Order: sequence, then structure tokens, then C-alpha cells
Amino acid sequence: MKRPNYLKGLRVILAILIFVPILLFFVDFADVLPDKVHVLLHLQVIPALLSGMVGILILQLLLALVFGRIYCSTICPAGVLQDIINRIFCLGKKKKKGSRRFGYHKPMNALRYSLLALTVALGLFGIMELCVVLDPYSNFGRIANNLFRPVVMWLNNLLAEGLSRMDNYSLYSVTISNVTTFSVLSGLIALLVFIATVVFRGRLFCNTICPVGALLSLFSRYAFFRISFDKSSCTHCGNCEHTCKAEAIDSKNLTVDTSRCVDCFNCVSSCAKGGLRYRFNPPLRKADEPSAEQAEPSARMEASNTRRAFLAAGATVAASLPIVSTLADEARRHGQGKGNRHRKGRGKKWPPIVPPGAISIERFKDICTGCQICVTQCPSHVLRPTGLEYGFDYMLKPRVAYIDSYCNYECTVCSEVCPTHAIKPLTKEEKMTTQVGVATFFINRCIVKTEGTDCGACSEHCPTQAVHMVSYEGTLTIPQVNPDLCIGCGGCESICPVRPMRAIIVKANEVHKFVEKPKEEEKIKVEIDDFGF
Repeated sequence: MKRPNYLKGLRVILAILIFVPILLFFVDFADVLPDKVHVLLHLQVIPALLSGMVGILILQLLLALVFGRIYCSTICPAGVLQDIINRIFCLGKKKKKGSRRFGYHKPMNALRYSLLALTVALGLFGIMELCVVLDPYSNFGRIANNLFRPVVMWLNNLLAEGLSRMDNYSLYSVTISNVTTFSVLSGLIALLVFIATVVFRGRLFCNTICPVGALLSLFSRYAFFRISFDKSSCTHCGNCEHTCKAEAIDSKNLTVDTSRCVDCFNCVSSCAKGGLRYRFNPPLRKADEPSAEQAEPSARMEASNTRRAFLAAGATVAASLPIVSTLADEARRHGQGKGNRHRKGRGKKWPPIVPPGAISIERFKDICTGCQICVTQCPSHVLRPTGLEYGFDYMLKPRVAYIDSYCNYECTVCSEVCPTHAIKPLTKEEKMTTQVGVATFFINRCIVKTEGTDCGACSEHCPTQAVHMVSYEGTLTIPQVNPDLCIGCGGCESICPVRPMRAIIVKANEVHKFVEKPKEEEKIKVEIDDFGF
């Protein structure tokens, strides 16, 4: 009979309290949740590392050193999602065994520590592609934004349509516009990887592929509080090994690989006789453990293999650093040359417009991990995830696209929610003077010239008066752009009636600039006598 496990219950409660708000924050298309929910995103390891939040990073490492990898089972949304997948898969197994049966497997230390070292090495040279692909939080973000959120919006539209037929208009239909084919494919691949690894090998992703899991394992292997065997009470039933989704328990040799244990406490609850406990048992404490001379040869060999694998991975990466540096410099020069061709060549694609607060395209590429929380939270829906149209180094990162909307003049939402500070927090005053690009006018496309008719829509929608009308022919006026006032908000581009190629388009600044805030028109105070008739 299973014993009540209060630790597992506490772990589940904490996981729900962190996972549910993060999930709802990603799928919240109606802007119901407060923006302060984004604080939970800063608890993630890689965003904390990239944003310079050293305190958060040290806290996570200390938690791993003291309590083990509780981050992977309570704080990381990708880890909790894998637990949910495992629970769903267990539903079909209850008729047979009551639960899934796992087994002990030796750790693939060479692979996981090589991936960690390579991710760090590439990141030091500004090559973030591997981090973008492997970061668990960013993968969860892409799954939530590109799969879960559209499904929620689609269900909302179905319900809104059904209620409208009953003259109930409490819900309204929404347009699913902030996803692309490539972004949906990336989210689907990430979800399938999670499902495949969970179904066949439990927490294989966390213990072999994930760089965050590899980093935390360096500390959790020396955790003060850990799951360990009480050999006097153990009956060698093997239940603990069969319930360990991290495949870290060897019930034959009575060992627990704390570098892979994610502290889910399933094993403790499955032990009927108390042979397995989570307790204060630091690696230096040998009172209830065999001496080094009595230790199993396999355990000593495993520790030796771990050290050799880590040293070999470090040596390999160190030897490849000059090559990585050369490739990074070459890629940077190639990117600059490509940008120049975009500027000079006719019909070539211009560089992407990055959000206000990104400071520059290069900085944005170096810090953004493509979690796409800014895409979900943008109230005007001008942020869209990219594919490979801007190169591999910009893959899955958001760009500003003035397709059917524009960037609100005083909006700073994306800079507030970005967990890596790839979009630096801005005040409203800074936002209103940040120039992300400059509007470029093509007179040969404008209907004032092609059709000889008045328009002026671009001028009417310009919040800074950068686009103004000047005399053209007869009584006609035509737009003119003052680049010293333009902030590249896209109000002019989004409203331009010319299709398919618009007559006014915002060209990106590769490095953001600042302009002066336009002077407000002088208000004349008018006194009205009587009733003003």
C-alpha cells in the first residue's frame, strides 16, 4: 500500500501555481490577466542569465545545490508540460499495471555535457541558434503561442458564433493573425519531441538534451537534501525504479543518480515500507552509506565516467573555440554584406524591423530566444514570428509587420514582458521618441499621382506629424516625410490603400535612433458668453 506523500502534494501544488498562470499568460488573447504575471517568466534560468538577473540565477543554482532539481518539476513550464503528457499517457495504462513502468538507464553524460558546453561556447560568441532550439522555456513558449493559443481562439470563435445565434453577444470573434506556417511547424516539432521522449524514456529531454537540466545537474549531484535508500527497510520490490520517470534509480544496486533526479517524489510515494526517503543526506555524510572501499565498483566507475565525459566535452569545446570564433566573424560579415545588398539591390528584402527597446538588430539577435511572449501580448498584433526569410540567425524571432495595424504610440507592453530584456524596458517618453525605422515614400505608387485623386490617409494617421501633405498639381497634395520626426510606428504604412505594394513603407534602422518629441499645438482658450449661440 502506498504511503501518503506530502512532498509530492506540495510539489504538485507549486507546479500548478506557477504553470497555470504562465500558460494562461501565453493564451490570453483578450488581455484579461494583469501584465505583472510576466514576473514568473523571469524565474526561468536562461532568460535570467541573458537578462543579467544574477540574483535569480544564483538562487536557482543554490536551490539545486540544497534541494536538488526542483526547478525541473515545479518552475520550468516545459518540465511540467512533460509531466502532464506523462499523466495523459498513463490514463491508457491504468487498466494493465496501474501506472507506467520505467527502468534504470545509464546517463548519457558525454552527450548532455557536450551540448551544454557547446551552447555556452556559441552563446559567448553571439551565436544563439542552439540556445533557441534547446531552451526549454522558449520551446514551451512556441508551443503555447503557435498551438495552444490558436486552439483557444478557435474555440472562442465557435462559442461566440453559437451564442450570437441566441442573441447573446457576450463573446466576440477574434482573428488568428500572429502565427505563421513556420512558427506553427516549430511549435509542433517541439511538442512532438516532448511527447516522443516522455512516452519512450520519461525525462530523456531534461536529462540529455536540455542545457538547463545539464547545468543544474552539476549542482544537484551534490545536493544536501536528496532521495536515498534506507537499506534496512528496503524490500527490493523495484517499485521505486519503475515509477522513476528520470530513470535515475537503480533498485538492484540501491543507488539514486541525483544529477538526473527531478524531485517529483513519485518513488517515495510508491515505497510501501519506507525504504526510500527524501532527507538531509549531503555527499560528505557517510554515516548510513558504505565506505569508499566498500562502494560498488559500478558506482565508482559511473562517477569516473561522468568526470571523464565532462572533461572530454570541455576539452572538445575549448579546442573548437577558435573555429567557432572564425565562423562567428564570418557569419557577422556575411550578415552585414547581406544587409548592404538589401539596402542597395532592387527588389531585395530590407532588414527586419525590431521592436522599440531592442536597440539594434544585432543585439536583438544575440539575446532573443524566440519565446514569442511579446507576440502574444502585443495589443496591436504587429509582432509576427519569422521563419528563415531573414537568415538562420534570426529564425523564430519576432519582427514588426505593419500588415493591418501599427505600433501604438504610447504602448510599451513588449518591453515590459520580455524575460531576456532583448527588448529593453522603456518609459512612455522613451518609446515615443525611439526611431525603429523611417517611412519611405514611393511617389510612383501613390494614388495621388497614379489616379489624380486626393488621399492623405498616411498624413492623418501619423502621430508625430512626420508625414505631412505638400502641394503637388493644382489643388492636389501629396505626402512628404520628415525623417527627423518619424519614429517608424507604421501608422502611415498600415493605412495606405495601395495594394499590393504600398506607397509608403517603413524601412528598418539597424541601430535605433532617437528623435525629438513633436511640439504640441498651442491651445487657445476661448471664453463663451451665455450659451455660446
